[in-house]
Parts: sequence; structure tokens; C-alpha cells
Amino acid sequence: MMRGGLFPFVLLFTQCLTAFLAMALTNITTDETALLALKSRLAIDPSHILSRNWSDSTSVCSWIGVMCGARHQRVTALDISTMGLAGNLPPDMGNLTFLVSLNLSSNSFHGSLPQELAQLRRLEVIDFRFNDFGGDVPSWFGFLGELQFLNLRNNSFSGFGPTSIANMSKLEMLDLSYNPLQGKIPDEIGNLHNLKRLSLQFNKFDGLIPTTIFNISSLESLALTGNSLSGDLQGDLCRSLPRLNELYLSSNELDGQIPSNISQCSQLRLLSLSHNKFSGSVPSGIGNLTALEILYLGSNDLTGQIPEELGDLRNLKELGMGDNFLKGSIPSTIFNISSLQYINIANCNLTGALPADMCSGSSRLQEVFFHVNELVGELPERIGECSALQMWSLSYNNITGVIPRGVGNLTMLQNFYVGYNNLIGTIPKEIGNLQSLEVLYLGVNNLMGTIPTEIFNISTLQSISVSMNQLSGQLPSNFGHGLPNIEELYLNNNNLSGEIPDSISNSSKLTVINFAGNNFTGLVPNSLGELSFLQDIYLGENSFVSKSLELNFIPSLANCRHLRRLFLGDNLFNSILPVSVGNLSNTLENFYGYNCGLYGSIPDEFGNLTNLFLLSLFDNQLTGSIPKTLVNLQTLQGLALMRNKISGPIPENLCGLQNLNGLLLHQNQISGAIPDCIGNLTALRTLYIGNNNLSSGIPPSLWRLNDLLQLNLTSNVLVGSLPPDIGNLKTATVLDLSMNQFSGTIPPSLGDIHDLINLSLAHNKFEGSIPESIGQLVNIAELDLSHNNLSGNIPRSLERILYLTYFNVSFNDLSGEIPNGGPFKNFGGEAFVSNGGLCGDPRYGVPPCPNTKVHKSNRRKVILRVVYALLGAAALVFFLVLACIFVRYRRKEIAAAETQSEISSNATLLRTSYNDLLRATEGFNDSHLLGSGGFSSVYKGTLRDGDTVAIKVFNLQQEGAFKSFNRECEVLRSLRHRNLCKVIGACSTTHFKALILEYMPKGSLEKWIYSDDRFLDIIQRTSIMIDAACALEYLHHGYSIPMFTGDLKPSNVLLNEDMVGHLSDFGISKLLGEDDSFVQTTTFATLGYIAPEYGSEGLVSIKSDVYSFGIMLMEVFTRMKPSSETFAGDLSLRGWVKSSIPNAIARIIDPGLLRSEEKIVVDKTLECLSSIMELALKCSMESPGDRISMEDVVEALKKIRFKLLELFPYIKKGSV
Repeated sequence: MMRGGLFPFVLLFTQCLTAFLAMALTNITTDETALLALKSRLAIDPSHILSRNWSDSTSVCSWIGVMCGARHQRVTALDISTMGLAGNLPPDMGNLTFLVSLNLSSNSFHGSLPQELAQLRRLEVIDFRFNDFGGDVPSWFGFLGELQFLNLRNNSFSGFGPTSIANMSKLEMLDLSYNPLQGKIPDEIGNLHNLKRLSLQFNKFDGLIPTTIFNISSLESLALTGNSLSGDLQGDLCRSLPRLNELYLSSNELDGQIPSNISQCSQLRLLSLSHNKFSGSVPSGIGNLTALEILYLGSNDLTGQIPEELGDLRNLKELGMGDNFLKGSIPSTIFNISSLQYINIANCNLTGALPADMCSGSSRLQEVFFHVNELVGELPERIGECSALQMWSLSYNNITGVIPRGVGNLTMLQNFYVGYNNLIGTIPKEIGNLQSLEVLYLGVNNLMGTIPTEIFNISTLQSISVSMNQLSGQLPSNFGHGLPNIEELYLNNNNLSGEIPDSISNSSKLTVINFAGNNFTGLVPNSLGELSFLQDIYLGENSFVSKSLELNFIPSLANCRHLRRLFLGDNLFNSILPVSVGNLSNTLENFYGYNCGLYGSIPDEFGNLTNLFLLSLFDNQLTGSIPKTLVNLQTLQGLALMRNKISGPIPENLCGLQNLNGLLLHQNQISGAIPDCIGNLTALRTLYIGNNNLSSGIPPSLWRLNDLLQLNLTSNVLVGSLPPDIGNLKTATVLDLSMNQFSGTIPPSLGDIHDLINLSLAHNKFEGSIPESIGQLVNIAELDLSHNNLSGNIPRSLERILYLTYFNVSFNDLSGEIPNGGPFKNFGGEAFVSNGGLCGDPRYGVPPCPNTKVHKSNRRKVILRVVYALLGAAALVFFLVLACIFVRYRRKEIAAAETQSEISSNATLLRTSYNDLLRATEGFNDSHLLGSGGFSSVYKGTLRDGDTVAIKVFNLQQEGAFKSFNRECEVLRSLRHRNLCKVIGACSTTHFKALILEYMPKGSLEKWIYSDDRFLDIIQRTSIMIDAACALEYLHHGYSIPMFTGDLKPSNVLLNEDMVGHLSDFGISKLLGEDDSFVQTTTFATLGYIAPEYGSEGLVSIKSDVYSFGIMLMEVFTRMKPSSETFAGDLSLRGWVKSSIPNAIARIIDPGLLRSEEKIVVDKTLECLSSIMELALKCSMESPGDRISMEDVVEALKKIRFKLLELFPYIKKGSV
């Protein structure tokens, strides 16, 4: 112990002695030697300053960057900053023992700092910032007792913050910013009682801010921005730090409320708390910080109104409060702060109007960000008085009125965003005065008139958007000459006319041209090909023509080597697609050429465009066959060739397009058979090949497309019967097999396609009866079985289909009474004509049914009674014998179960040993761990046969785990549903229990929702939620005994290779009684998703799952966790959603779901999202009795998805 305790002192004594001897033995010659050693270590000296100047032929004290003391004529200061030098430091630097200041900043020095620098005990200043020094921050800094200034920012120092810094008691400035330092901030920093500036920004520090820092009463600036610090702010920080004038805490994970006594920090000039998790209201006391110049509170979870007292901050220059949950209006007092230059209160749900004279008191304003709010009223009439304005962002509000002509006085304006409002009138020509303007965004308003020609002479403009207004007129002939810097040009969806001027080629920086949805005429100019940076060309929905046999502008576009999207649809070209289409850039992703009067064949050269996602050529007069070269388009997702005159067979090699999602070939003259390999297109969701001349039967592989949503084979010459496998199309919503020559009976398995909305088997040769199972199609809206040879009765099960609006069984051989309940009340006689045996209500145009009675003879009654009596007696004897056998063998069965080392949930369950699982997971290595929960951990493993599985290992040390395993086996033994994780096998010994489950390679829904590099679009999210809802519907209503899951959340929804959702984790599932009543249980469910009755009383029913599903539904579409710090106090995810619909739905939805440029698409999408949120609210009602059933949830979500599918088909422009 004594030796260990003496060691630090011995080390210190040794270093001090070494330093003393070094100082005693050094002189100016050793200083020279040290500096020349430094010179020799330089790898780069770009200006050759040191290589030419530092020479032993001149005095060291005259060298550039060197200063010597007058008394000892020794080097006291070295400043070689900002010389572009590179190299490392030699140990000889430790001989500069009289050095007081060492400045090597803004170079490229690298390597570790030599420990010999510890000998420089006179050092007061070390400035090494902006280099590439690495390794740990040296502990020997603690020996430099005279040091007052230490700046190591922007280097590559790693490891933990050094505790030895605490020994530098005279230190006044410490900056370790922009290094990858990690761990906790050392408490010892609190011992630096002379410290004035502490900056540890943009490292990887975590944990709490040490309380010791708040004991440094001399501290004037504290900068901890850009770490992962957590916890709340110390309430008395202002009393502890009376001199504090700068507080940088942005971009951390700090939470809690902003201390109300922050107002006591009277010296504060800068307060930056943005990008944290602060909640509660903005303290009104901030208005007392009269010295404040910069206030950043944005990107937190702040609520309430903006305090009027902020208007008292007379020295404020910058105010940032955007991306919070504020309410109310912007206080007018803020606009009386004459010093204000920057204000950002965007995306905060603010209401009210802007003061008309806001600029009269804030004439120094340079940047204003008020976008994405609910502001009303007009643009400030005197906006021209904001003469210093450079940025004005007011898009996505409800601003009305006209654009004031005074805008033309804002001669310093660079960005003007007022899109997505309700502005009217004309665009003032005074905007042409803004000769510094770079971005003009007026899109999605109600502006009329022409675009002022003055705008086309603003040479600084980089982006113009006036899309989706009511503008008219023509583009000036010198259009391109005055816009040399324009990059983006959005003129779409107006009433513009005339031709595109050839002068557009002078705008050589253009990347996006969007002229779609106008009345442009004439030729598409070849000069577009001179715009080599073009990425997107939108010319659709105009009246462009072509005066040559081929589209002669296509060859010129080969020069656009960055082209991604080419939209030519809805024009009047009446031409042939040239083979030069294959010379377009291989970066091309979307080609839209529909409804253009195109004729001739589809060029084989399309196969050269190997990155094409979508090829849309429908509604033309194209002939010939489908090019086999399309197989080269391995990224193709949509192929739309319908309504042409294409002939020949469907090429078999199209089956190689593994990413194909939509194949639309209907209304052509295609012949031959459907390729046998069609089932290889596993990504296919939409298949329309109707109205052709296809013959033969449907290949069996087609029924393997389990995720197909829409199948249309109508009006072909297809034959054969429908197999039971048709029931595999579980997710199909449209199934049209009408007008073919199918025969045989209608398979009962059709009733398994519960998502069907439209089913047509009309005009075929089906016979036999209508299956009772058709009544299970609870979502169906249209059912057409007419013009067949069907016989028998119309099943009464069809009365249960509540949403059936169209029904037709005419021209068959049906008989019996027509049902008159449910939807049949709304049908007329045309649905039943030409069925000789039907009877019923006269409104159906059929005779009434006869009132017949069946008379039975007494002899038959006697015989039946005898038979029944004998059968009853036999049954009684049978059950008595069975009971005896059961009692006799029950004990043996129990004993066998206890000693069984491997169990199986059914006869086909995989039997696996513990050693097999050990081998499959490499000894349950952490690298195989997928996740863990209360009772179990899940590993990824590879079995002997090469199959990848998920292995759920139960923690038998956890109380209840054994019961959980048995319960899960009991549950999974009998569960069979496509949206439940499939159990493959199990392994059970006395000390080990595990389930072997189907592996889900795409991970959990939670990981996809919150991923930064993966994205689920609105249809994918809706489909996955339908998958989860279907699984719950089965558990609640399709299983013999109702069951609840108990822990429903996105992390328990897993995705297979085809992104189909599967409900997982039944570890706390519980079987309920047949009456669906409440039971009491101990819950291990996750906070935020728990139903009120579940969390408070432990009472659960299937309605508890419905509540959790509603919360999950909100989370999936808002990308906000219910446990987020945003929802503190009385605010919850549900309350936030409820307060935002229907009028503010766009404020809460994940912004990534609203990417379209088209207002109508955005509006329709928002309608669907609003419906989803309303459904989520119905699921999460406070009272269990008020919540809807999962059957209704499934039905509602499917209808919403159907609307979305109509909104986003592959043939529509701008969608992929």
C-alpha cells in the first residue's frame, strides 16, 4: 500500500528533477537545435518560409515566428500559425525551457504530443487548434502550472477527458472542442477556479453536466454544444455563475423545464438551448435578460405561448424558437426590438396575423422564418421598410391578399418564400427590382395574370417556382439570356401558352425544368440538349407537337448525362419513338411517354437504360411486340403499356425482373399463354393483362404471388378451372377474371381472400353452387357472377356483407328464395334476371316463393325416435369408456411430459437439441443477438440444413419465465395465420427452454420507422399496419378462445423479405374466457402503449390490444414515440394527434410522407392520413366499451389503402 501510494510522488519528483536539469543545461544553442529539429520534421512547408529563413547562419531570435526575451536572450515565444505546415513534433521541443507562448494553430501537424513538452514549465499559452494531433490528451498537461490558455480544438484527440487538467490552477481558457473525446466530463474541471472560458463542444461526452462546473464563479462562457449530455439544468446555475455571459448547450439530450430563475443570469449575452428535449413553457423571466443578444430555443418540446416579455430584450439580435409545440400568435412586442436581425419561429402551430407595421420597429431584420404555421391575414403592407431583409420564409400558412408592391424595395432580398398560401392578384413587376434575389417561391397560391418579364432579368436567380397558380401568357423570347444562374424552374400547372424559347439554352446551369400542366404548343426545342446539367424534364400535359416522323428532340437529350426523369405524357407528338432513346443517360429513372400519339414499335434500345425504375407508354398506338431487351432493366418497378396495339406473346424473360411491382399490359392484342414463370415476380403487386388474346390456362405459379393486390385477366380466351390455390392471394383487393372461358366450380377458398373489394367471374362457364364461403368476404363492394351456369340457392351468408353496393347473378340457373336482408335491400331486379328458379320479393321481378309444408308419416316419426334413442345410448356408453381411459392414462402422460427433453407443438414441429442450437448461434454469441425482453432473448442462428432461424431463449432465472414458455407453446401450437410469426420448433430440457421461429430478415417496424437511411412510404406503412391488424383480428375473433397479446408496439412487428408484417412476442399473451371478459394480470407491457385500465388496475381484455394498436398507428405515421419527452405533463401522443385533426394534420405527420409536388396529391394524401388518425383515436378511447373492434379496424384500413392505391398507381406522373 505504501509503495503504491508513494509512486505518484516519486514520478512527479523525477519529472521535476529532469525538467530542472534540462533548464540548467540549456542555452540559446539548444533552442536553435530544437527549432532546427522541428524544421527537419516538416513534411510540408508550402511557402518555404521556414526552409529558407530558419538557418544557422542567422540569429535564432531573428527567425520568422520566433521571439526572444531581452534578459536571457532565450526563445520565449514561437508563433508559426497559419503557414500550411505539416509534420510532427520532435522531443527536442522540450528543450525550449524559457518558452512562454507556443502557437502552432491552423496547420496540419499530426501524431502524438511528445511528453518532453512537460519540461516547458514557463508556458502560459498553448494554441494547437486546427491541426491533426491525435492520441489521448496528455496527462502531463497537469505539470504546466503556469498555463493560462490551452486550445486543442479541431484535432483528433481521443479517449476520455483528462483529469490532470485540474492541476492547472491558473488556467483561464480551456477549449477541447471538435475532438472525438468520450465518456463523462471530468468532475475535476470544477477545481479550475480561475477559468473564464470552457469549451467542450462537438465531442462525444455523455451523462450529466458535472455540478462542480457550476462552482467556478469566474466562468464567463460555457460551451458544451454537440455532445450527448442528459439530465436537466441546475436550478441555481445563475447564482453559482454570476459572471456568465455565454451559455452554449444546444444539440444534446437535456430535458426537463428551462429554469424559471434563468432571469438571474443578468450578464447573459448568448443563451443557446436548441436541439434538446426541454419541455414546458418558455419562462417569461427571460425578458429580464436585457443584455441578451442571441436566444436559441428551437427544436425542443416547448409548449404554451411565446411570452410578451421577450419584447423587452432591447439588445436582441437573433431569436430562434422554431420546431416546438407553441400556440397562439407572435407577440407584436417582438417587432419593436430595433436590434433584431434574425427570427425563426417556424413549424410551431402559431396562429394570428403579422402586424402590418412589423418592419417599422424592426428595420434591421435580415432573416425571417415563419413557415409551416397557421398564420392568417395578409403580408405586411409596409414590408418594404425591412430594407435589410435577405430571407423571408412564410410558406405553408394561410396568408391571403395580394403580394405588396413594396416588396420591390427589399433590394437586399435573396430568398422570398410565400408558397402554399392563399395569395391572390398578380405578381408585382416590382419584384424585378430585387437584383440580389436567388430564390423566388410563389407556388401553390391563386395568383393570376402574366409572369412579369422583369423577373426574367434577375441574373442572380437560382430557383423560380410559380407552380399551381392561374398564371397565363407566354415566355419572353430572350427568356434564357437574363437567367444565367438559374438551376430550378417550376412553371407547372398554370395556363401558360406559346412555345419554349430556344434561348433557354443560355440558362446553362439548369437542373430542373417543369413546364407540365400548361398550354404550351409548338416543337420541343433541340436546344434543351445543350443544358448538360439537366436532371428532371417535365413537359407533360401540354400541346407540344412533332413535325417529323420521329421525336427529333430525343437525340439532343443524349447530351444530358445526369438526366433522371423525362416526362412527355399527354401531348400531341403523333410520332415514332426513335432508337436514339437508348442513348439517353443511364442515370434515367423515369420515362413517361403516355397519351402522346406515339406509334410504331417500342425500340429495343430501351434495354440500354439499365437504371430505369418506371416506363410508362400507355394510351398510344404502339404496335409490334414487347422488347425482350427489357430484361436488362433489373431495377424496373413499373411497366405501363396498356391501351396500345401491342401484339405477340408476353416475353418469358420478363420473369427475370425481380423488382417489378406493377405490370400493366391490358387492352392490347397480346396473344399466347401467360408465362409459366409469372410466379417468379415475387415483388408484383399489380397485374393487369386483361382485354388481350391470351389463351390456355392460368399457370399454377401465379397463385404463389401471395402479396398480389390487384389481378385483372378479363376479356381473354383463358380456359380451365380455378384451383383451391386461388385462396393464397390473401392480400388481393381486386380480382377480375370475367369474359373468359373458365369452367368448373367456384372454389370455396375464394372466401379466404378477406381483403377483396372487387370480384368479377362474369361471362364464363362456371357451374355448381355459389360457395357459402363467399359470405366471408366482409370487405367486398362489387360482386359479379353473372352469365355463367351456376345453380342452387343464393347463399344467405351474403347478407352479412354490409358494404356490398353492386351484385349481379343474372343469366344463371339459380333457384330458391332471394335473400332480402343486409345489402339485398338495395338491389333491383336486374341483378337476378334470367334465373328460372328464383323466387322472393316482387321488387326483384321474380314470383313469390310457394308456402309448402312437409308432411311426414307417423311411422317415420316412430322410426326416427327409435334411431335417436339408440344413438343417444351408444354415445353415452362411448363417452363413459373414453372417460375411464382418460383417467387411467392421464398420470402417465404428465410424467412423460416432465421428463421429455425435446418437445413439439405439433406432429410436424422440428425437434432440435440444445447442442444444435449452441452450434447454430456459435455458443449464443452476442454477435447473433437480435434483441432481448423481460422473459427471453432472441438470437439469429443457422441450423444444420442451412436454414436461418430466430431462436427465442427463455430466461429461467426470471420469475414467470417457465410459465411464459409453456403458455407460448400452448398458444403457438394452435395458431395459424400469415401475419403471425411462425413457430418452427422447440427445445426443452430441465435447465433450458427455447422456441425456434421463422427468421424475419427485414427486422422490426420500429427500426424502419426511425432509420435515417431507410424509408417506408405511406402505402407500405398502411399495408404493414393492415398486416398487424389482421393478426390481432385473428387472435381476438378467429381463434377458438379470444386472446390478447399484452405488449403491442412497433418493435414487436417484424418484416419478412417481402416487407409483410408479422406479429411477434407472445411471451405475455393470455387466453381469455369465451365471453371476452376482463381478467386481472401483472403486466410487463411497455409504457406509452398501455391501455388506461391495464396500467391502473391490471385489467385486460382484447380491447386493451385495440388501444395499443391505436397508439402504434399514431406512432407509425407521425414518427413520434408515445414515450417521447415531448409528451410531458398532460400532453400525450393521443392528445397531440386529437388536437391536430382535421385542420392541422400536416403538422403532425412524418414529413417524408408528403413529398409530392402536386397539391391535389398532397390534399388527397392528407385526407387518407386524417382518416388513419381518426381511426387511431377510435381505437384508443378512454373507455374500453367505446373502442371499435379489430374487425372494423381491418376493414377501415383496407378501404384507406384502396384509396391510396388509386391515388398512387404506377401510371400516374410523379410517382414511382
